[in-house]
Amino acid sequence: MSETPVRRHSTRCVRVGDVMLGGTAPVVVQSMTNTDTVDVEATVAQVAELARAGSELVRITVNSEPAAAAVARIRDGLDKLDCRVPLVGDFHFNGHKLLQRYPECAQALAKYRINPGNVGRGASRDEKFASMIELACRYDKAVRIGVNWGSMDQELVVRMMDQNARSPQPQGNDAVIREIMVTSALDNARRAEELGLARDRIVLSCKMSGVQDLIGVYRELASRCDYALHLGLTEAGMGSKGIVASTAALAVLLQQGIGDTIRISLTPEPGGSRTQEVVVAQEILQSMGLRSFMPAVIACPGCGRTSSSFFQQLAQDIQRYLRTQMPQWAGRYPGVEEMSVAVMGCVVNGPGESKHANIGISLPGTGEVPVAPVYEDGEKTVTLKGEHIAEEFQEIVEAYVKRRFGSGG
Repeated sequence: MSETPVRRHSTRCVRVGDVMLGGTAPVVVQSMTNTDTVDVEATVAQVAELARAGSELVRITVNSEPAAAAVARIRDGLDKLDCRVPLVGDFHFNGHKLLQRYPECAQALAKYRINPGNVGRGASRDEKFASMIELACRYDKAVRIGVNWGSMDQELVVRMMDQNARSPQPQGNDAVIREIMVTSALDNARRAEELGLARDRIVLSCKMSGVQDLIGVYRELASRCDYALHLGLTEAGMGSKGIVASTAALAVLLQQGIGDTIRISLTPEPGGSRTQEVVVAQEILQSMGLRSFMPAVIACPGCGRTSSSFFQQLAQDIQRYLRTQMPQWAGRYPGVEEMSVAVMGCVVNGPGESKHANIGISLPGTGEVPVAPVYEDGEKTVTLKGEHIAEEFQEIVEAYVKRRFGSGG
């Protein structure tokens, strides 16, 4: 029997706009724009695109006065589109000034992301950090204290590296770096609480670019706190490398109950859609049984027995059709996201897999009779043949959804 992932470790629920993180809330999918925030029209369009794809939080860069001035207009533009997705402001170096000078920006954002390594140094750092936390308290905003191994607090690095060097049994650099990351996150979270930020307004992250490093640092972080945790492999990379690495790291942590919100930091292909990272995040959660976002398509890989071109095209078309329909289906047909659809390529496993799915089709393989039996809830309902099998099967799927998940289903 399959093992169900354990309940997440966070016992505190953090509100970010209308979205809840932690506690009994489901793991939340988020993404980030790559538009110039100053370009209000482009940023509104991309945020709306990410939200339609399923991003439940969207982070935007706030790195300059023009960017800060644009945030409220971006929020207004999204509201006019009836896109209520909460916006997270990503601040580095000058966030204290921007939030102070642009109160409309501070109000429009649902959460502030603060990187302790980029706030400042010494007394100046403490003052800037305090300013951002005090503004979060004033406007009742959540804060993510996001430590990143590429921009760690250098004063803390030097101090802890020196301590390790003087230790009778010094640890390796990797272990020390992980401890620095965890210490930075927890120290800054405690400081935020001392400044008045409620514990249930704090989210922590410790992002690294190595799979084993990420697993190690989050295991340690989770063992030492009950804050809501944001997971993500930083600079994951492009294409299959980024997808595989992110999945390998996050699946281990999620299975152990660690993580309340995730982002897959993929580098898009030139001209590629930013929404791919949202789809990957959803598929990780759905494949683990943590959430359901859209009907699952079960398809065999194909072999010498399958009529590969037709089989592959039908599987691709059905996958695309289901994803296209989900924005409309989600509100009209509750539960449809848990439906399974099998598209099989020959008689070996085709009938069996089709019977196990909610609805399935077993296509004829090489040398088989050119007919395609369709199964609904384990029973064969029709046999398709001829040149329009794909179109007819799509119509059968749509009719099944209406019948099974409609108000009378």
